[in-house]
Amino acid sequence: MNHTLSNGLFHKIPAVLAELLIEKEMINQWESLTPIGRNEFICWIEDAKQEKTRIKRVYRTIDDLTNGKKRPCCWPGCIHRTDKAPSKWQQDVLLDKKRHKNVKGRMET
Repeated sequence: MNHTLSNGLFHKIPAVLAELLIEKEMINQWESLTPIGRNEFICWIEDAKQEKTRIKRVYRTIDDLTNGKKRPCCWPGCIHRTDKAPSKWQQDVLLDKKRHKNVKGRMET
């Protein structure tokens, strides 16, 4: 059976994620997400620098969807969206690469 899965608002679904969603019969869970929700998962996966991390995130997406989650946990959001400005944190940390203090006062990037 040929399935076409919806993309995110700005990102296209990676083939490996699409294949796994079909294999695990999770098409309905994926399609129940909003375009922005799908976009957040896709951007989170694609944002990983290493292939092994991207694959881990694909499998975590499957787990998150199985558990009813609608967005990746602890993800500040897609910086590629053009329908809204990046938050102050996104601008400083993700775009301008400034260091910020975490809750305990330690420096983070």
